[in-house]
Amino acid sequence: MSHTLHADHQEELRNSLKARARQLREEIRQTLVKSDSEQYTMIADQVRDLEDDSFADLMVDVNLAEIDRDLQELRLIDAAFLRLSDGTYGRCETCGDPIETDRLLADPLLRFCLDHLTADQQAALERDLQLAARV
Repeated sequence: MSHTLHADHQEELRNSLKARARQLREEIRQTLVKSDSEQYTMIADQVRDLEDDSFADLMVDVNLAEIDRDLQELRLIDAAFLRLSDGTYGRCETCGDPIETDRLLADPLLRFCLDHLTADQQAALERDLQLAARV
C-alpha cells in the first residue's frame, strides 16, 4: 500500500474499485443478454431494406463498443488492484511522488500526479476548475 494513504482511505478506495468492477460486469452481462435477444436477426428479418440491415449492424457494433469500453475500464481496475497489492498504488507512475488523496478518492484509477498529466488531462482539469469556479 502507498505510504501516503491512510488505512481508511485505502479501504474506501478498494471498496470503490470493487463496486465499480461489479457494476461494469453487470453492464457487460446486460449488454450481452440484450444482444443475445436476437435483435439483429429480428430487425433484419422484418425489413429487407439495405438501410435497415445497416441499422441492425450499427446496433451490434454499438453493443460491442459498449462491452469493449467496459472491458477496458475493468483492465484499469485490475491494474489498480495490482498496484494496491505491490504497494505502488497512489504513487505517480512517472516520478513516484504521491498522488493527491482527494484526487484518488474522486477517481481511484488515477496513475499520475498533477505534474505529469497528459495535455488532454490537463485541459480537462482546467475546464473542470473553470466550471467549479462558476458555481
